[in-house]
Amino acid sequence: MKYLIMMYPNAQVLDALSEEERQAVFQGHGAFMEKIKESGEFVGTFALGGPDQASVVRVRGGVPAVTDGPYLEAKEFVGGAYLIEVKDRDRAHEIAAMIPDAAVEGLGVEVQPIVFSDGAAG
Repeated sequence: MKYLIMMYPNAQVLDALSEEERQAVFQGHGAFMEKIKESGEFVGTFALGGPDQASVVRVRGGVPAVTDGPYLEAKEFVGGAYLIEVKDRDRAHEIAAMIPDAAVEGLGVEVQPIVFSDGAAG
């Protein structure tokens, strides 16, 4: 089964870390990816730009309107994700616990099953 593991960076939490702690989190992602690639459970990953680079498109009366900024105002936002394929939900949680962000006070990762996909993620 495939799962999407989403990371929610929080600037206040990250800014409170020392430079050494912050680098350990960022560099830990490389080691994490190597480990799950070796196990064959890695499908893909992506990092997103920050909310200041987001835009929202709404179509009203057949006319698209684009506004700057995220859809929702929040301290946390989806900063990136890993797509994995594992035998079960427990294994997805084990893998999520290996992501460096999960060990930082004030951060966490969200695990969601993929119930439908069409294309590259499928």
